[in-house]
Amino acid sequence: MKVLSPPRPVPWRDTLRTVLANGLDTVVVPAPGAPLAELRLVLPYARTGHARTQELLAAGLGTATTSRDRREVAELAAGLGAEVSTVVTAEHLVLSVSVLAEGLPAALDLLADLLLHPAYDPPAVPGPAAPAPPGPRTRLRRAQLRHAFGGPHPLSDDPAGTAVPTVEELHALHRRAVVPHGAVLLLMTGEEPDRVLARVREALADWTGGPSGLLLPPFPRRTPTPGRLALHDPAADQALLLTAGPAVPAPDPAHTALHLAQVVLGGHATSRLTQRLRERHGLAYAVDARVRQNRAGCWLEIDCAGAPGTGDRLAAEVTACLAELAATGPTPEEARRARRYAAGFTRFALATRAEEASALAGFAASGLPLDWLAHYPDALAEVSDRQIAESAAAFLDPARALVTTLDRTGPAPTGRSAPTGRSAPTGRSAPTGHGR
Repeated sequence: MKVLSPPRPVPWRDTLRTVLANGLDTVVVPAPGAPLAELRLVLPYARTGHARTQELLAAGLGTATTSRDRREVAELAAGLGAEVSTVVTAEHLVLSVSVLAEGLPAALDLLADLLLHPAYDPPAVPGPAAPAPPGPRTRLRRAQLRHAFGGPHPLSDDPAGTAVPTVEELHALHRRAVVPHGAVLLLMTGEEPDRVLARVREALADWTGGPSGLLLPPFPRRTPTPGRLALHDPAADQALLLTAGPAVPAPDPAHTALHLAQVVLGGHATSRLTQRLRERHGLAYAVDARVRQNRAGCWLEIDCAGAPGTGDRLAAEVTACLAELAATGPTPEEARRARRYAAGFTRFALATRAEEASALAGFAASGLPLDWLAHYPDALAEVSDRQIAESAAAFLDPARALVTTLDRTGPAPTGRSAPTGRSAPTGRSAPTGHGR
C-alpha cells in the first residue's frame, strides 16, 4: 500500500499593513522577483434600493475618465501590460488590476484618475424599466434565505430601484460608494514595501470620503428556522434543492472540524452525497455542500440539481444522508481523505499570485487574519476523527436544517438512468475565509 506524503506547508509572506490618512486600509504583500504586480481594491457594496444604478456603476467603473475615453483607457492599460476588471459579490465591489511590475507606478496613477474623475456612459433608456423576472435558482435562494433567516434583507428581498438611472445618479452613487474610508487596497509586488506605500500615499492623496454605509446587514435570525419548503413551477426544467443548516464561521475554533464534516458530506467527488445521489440512485447531476459566510450570517448549504419531478426524492435522500452522518460520523478513511482534500485545496487556492492576492484582499475586507489560510493546513491536521464526528452530530442533524426545493408538479421519472439537463459542474469545497 502506497503511503502518500502530507501536503507541503503553505508559505507565508510578511506584509506591511496600515490605514492611510484618508481611511484606506492598505496592505502591501512582498512577492520578490514577480513579473506582475497585483492590485485589489475592495469596496463595501451591499445591495441598496438602487439595484440598477449599482449594476451600471459596477459595469462602468474602471473603463473611462473625464480625460480618457474607453478606447484611451484600454490603450493605456495595454501599453502598461495591464488588465483591469471588476467583480461584484453579495457584499463587495472588487476592482482588480494585474500589471507588469515596472508598470505599477503608472497603474496607480491610472487608478487615481478612475477613482477621482470617473466617466459613465449615458444609459441607453433612462427612466422606468420593467425588471427581468428572476430565474428559478434566484427565486429558490431568496425563498430559502427568507424562510431560514427572516426578512426583510437585501439577500432575500426582490431588488428595488430597477429604473434605469441617469448619468447624474451614477455619479451620485460613485461619490457615495467609491470612497477610501472602509475600503481595502491590497498590492502584491516585488518592490520594497515602504516604497510602494509611499507611491500609494502620493497617488491617492486626493481621494477622500466615506464610509459609504453599504455594509451587508446581519440576518434578523442568527440560526436558520428548520423545516421543509417546496416551491412549484410548471415550467421548471429541472428540480433544484438548497438547504440552510447551522454553521460557525472561520476563524471560530469549531469551524475546522465542521469544514471537514462538510467535505465528507458533499465537498468532493467521493463524498457521501455524491455517492448516494449520483452513483447509487442517479438522482442528481450537480451535488455540492459548503459553508457559506458573509456579514449577514453563516450557514451550511447543500446545493443539488436533478431531473424535473425529483424534488421530493432529492429532499428525502439528502435528509437521510444528513441523518446518517450526524448519527455515526465519518469513517477513519473518510476523515483522512477529507483532511488531505481540504489541505490540498488550500494550496490550490493560493496556486497563483493573482489568486493569492484576491484571497488575501477578501480576508482583509472580511476581518480575517491575512495568514489564516497559510496556517489552515496545520489546523486541519490537528482535528481528530472524534472532533469531526462531534461536529457532524452538532451541525448536520436534519432536524436543525431547512430543506427547500423548486420543482414542477407531478410524479418523478422512474428508472435509474442519470438525469439530463443544464447544470453547473459539481463545485469544489474550499475553506470559507472570504465569504463564498
